[in-house]
Amino acid sequence: MALDAVVGEIRNKGLNEAAAINAEAKAEADKILADANAKAAAIKSAAEEEVKRTVAQIDAREVAAANLAVKREVLNAEKDLLDKVYTATIDAINALPDDFHKKAVRELCKAAAKEISEGVFYCNARDAPAVEAAISELKTLSKFTLAGTKEISGGVIAESKDGQLQLDFSYGAYLSDVWETGLKDASEALFK
Repeated sequence: MALDAVVGEIRNKGLNEAAAINAEAKAEADKILADANAKAAAIKSAAEEEVKRTVAQIDAREVAAANLAVKREVLNAEKDLLDKVYTATIDAINALPDDFHKKAVRELCKAAAKEISEGVFYCNARDAPAVEAAISELKTLSKFTLAGTKEISGGVIAESKDGQLQLDFSYGAYLSDVWETGLKDASEALFK
């Protein structure tokens, strides 16, 4: 019996050691699993933060692109409106009575003669009779002739006799000057 007792004791000791090893292995496995879960949670959290950051960047880019597209459309619409106003202004000037154009051309010819002593005038077909009348009626224009017509909205273009100097007193030149200097004010009045 003593052998049975020794065998029983060895078995109990083996079972106790096995239980201790299993408990230690389970504790180690639980620790490894807990570490793995912690790493997985950290990776998941980092990935979620990266996704949030990426989504925020994409949102910001898309919003900026949309704002830019809207701004471009607004600017294009404003430009179209300003182009229509410019064209309507030219049409309104051209629709003024012949008396207005005759007086304007006369004054423009006189202004040109103050800067060029002799030369030629160009004007549109409508204003040709007014330029010829001004040349024949005003002594200051005696050294000028009407050289021909050009496609301008009104007014005159004066050129020195030698062709070295040309002065643009056309309606289009005046309107362009006014347009460039007043465009900011006009835009603010129309679009603010």
